[in-house]
Amino acid sequence: MCTMPQLHLYVSEDVAEHIRARARAKRLSVSQYLAEVVEQQVVAQWPEGFFAQVVGQWSGPLKRAAQGKLEAREHF
Repeated sequence: MCTMPQLHLYVSEDVAEHIRARARAKRLSVSQYLAEVVEQQVVAQWPEGFFAQVVGQWSGPLKRAAQGKLEAREHF
């Protein structure tokens, strides 16, 4: 069984209302929403299956588009 520490924080009423609204929009409790936000900001790792879903989905050759000519710039 995993124990989870409980953290407390203080925010202004305006910030609290924004948090409540975002939690409602995601159909989460405020605690669940804040835990999700903190995990996304603190845990420095790629989500499970990220490379298989994003990078592994490329198919076909990689072709660079024509770049055109560089513009002439004034010297300082």
